Amino acid sequence: MTLPIVEPSAALLEPPGLNAAVTADWLAAFLRDELVLRRKIPRAVIGLSGGVDSAVTAFLCARALGPQNVYAIRMPYRSSNRSSLTDAALVVEATGIRCETIDISAAVDGYLQSQPDADARRRGNVMARTRMVVLFDQSAKFDALPIGTGNKTERLLGYFTWHADDAPPVNPIGDLFKSQVWALARYLGVPKPLIEKAPSADLEADQTDEADLGISYARADAILACLLEGYSDAATIERGFKKEEVELVRRRVDSTHWKRHLPTTAMLSNTAINEFYLRPVDY
Repeated sequence: MTLPIVEPSAALLEPPGLNAAVTADWLAAFLRDELVLRRKIPRAVIGLSGGVDSAVTAFLCARALGPQNVYAIRMPYRSSNRSSLTDAALVVEATGIRCETIDISAAVDGYLQSQPDADARRRGNVMARTRMVVLFDQSAKFDALPIGTGNKTERLLGYFTWHADDAPPVNPIGDLFKSQVWALARYLGVPKPLIEKAPSADLEADQTDEADLGISYARADAILACLLEGYSDAATIERGFKKEEVELVRRRVDSTHWKRHLPTTAMLSNTAINEFYLRPVDY
């Protein structure tokens, strides 16, 4: 099934759109198929950050599985913005899903106290991977499946922690640009504070995604849509984008290709898993 996404030729400098109603129904069906039918695990665990991506994922899981089968885990660090907890609570209230709060400060500090030279990037990666340890353990506790919340823009730009944000085995929004996630959030009824606030990994005070990336999500999405449709950098620039913007996006996509794949295996046989050999069900 192909979703009715607006191609870049339809609106030169606009990020791609989508039919929110069709997309919501399709993704709910996808979740039911992957969890209930294929894996026989009718429950989901989500790391609920207070951001729009995890909120949309929670709304989709509640729609697909029923709110009683969705477990939201809030995982604050001691320096996290308190509004992240209250914003996540708005999602829990709106969907009726279950919720637990697990503070990761002690776990993170237990390691970082031996690493006094760790900069913000290293500390952020430790937090992200600690949260994934918690999420997978909670999935075992509830006999549920961890659900990913990374969007297509973050994945293409490499703006995520490898073996953390991308670790869950199922991701319903991984093929949606950030601008499409916002559109879907409005359709699903995600609380406005989550849609309107500046996206942030919440690792440092006043940190925002777009400041880190050096470009707005809207511009990045429009450029990515052009590049994915096969437009060259030069042709993309001719459509009205700045040369520096296109080069920035291209550089990030090219330099983070490795993050979008499983670890590379040295092939010694014709049955190397995922490198050569796939069971028929894996195709």
